[in-house]
Amino acid sequence: MSEKAKDQARQGAEGGDAPPGRKGPAAESREDRLKAALKANMARRKAQAKARAAREAGSEDAPE
Repeated sequence: MSEKAKDQARQGAEGGDAPPGRKGPAAESREDRLKAALKANMARRKAQAKARAAREAGSEDAPE
């Protein structure tokens, strides 16, 4: 591995120039967007599972 590649790998492992634990406004807004997207995704999946369970429960009661 070349010295440049070793330096880049080392820098990537160390996290770059930013001090750990401190985030800029861009990182915080990204985290907020990710949290909102995750919350919406979980709500959508919960609604899908509820609809699927209701549909399966309804099909059990229906005569064939």
